[in-house]
Amino acid sequence: MKLKNISAGYKVAISVVLLVLLDQLVKLLVHTNMEVGERISVFSWFNLCYVENPGFAFGMQLGSGDWAKIILSLFRLCMIGAIGYGIAHLLRKGSEVPKGVIVGAVLILAGAIGNMVDSMFYGLFIEAQGTGFLTGKVIDMIHLPLFKWENCPSWLDFLVGGDGYFFGAVFNVADSYISVAVVYLLIFHYKFFK
Repeated sequence: MKLKNISAGYKVAISVVLLVLLDQLVKLLVHTNMEVGERISVFSWFNLCYVENPGFAFGMQLGSGDWAKIILSLFRLCMIGAIGYGIAHLLRKGSEVPKGVIVGAVLILAGAIGNMVDSMFYGLFIEAQGTGFLTGKVIDMIHLPLFKWENCPSWLDFLVGGDGYFFGAVFNVADSYISVAVVYLLIFHYKFFK
């Protein structure tokens, strides 16, 4: 079977599965080869850090306790369903939808699923987390301390970690998929979303 004979829906599904597998492989490699809190400096601007994130994007949380985590997990599941439905809708439109929009949506879906897998199962299978189903922590590992930001305005605190570096947050491959896709869609396909 040739690749061009495979339907667009199957190509999307295969892409999502491969992207999620890559995300999970990186997370499991970090988990099995590093200790929580360990930092490995690869370059001055790139570190590997093993962080267990109990919330969502860049460590933000809805609240404390299992109920907040379960609500976040249920929200993620709803968003995954909505994004999947949106991709199916775009695929039905055919050639009037730019391929780049589909690629961006696939990256967002894969990122959401990758983080959802952590929330759903890591609390059950990673003993150190000590949580349960839908309450697991997301494994983050990428830290990009691009430059030290002195006197950062308080409204930009989310970009600066506790160490004062621009983009001091620690994130993972799934977060990268989502961030890159959103920026890509806003820059190159904003007209499509009008």
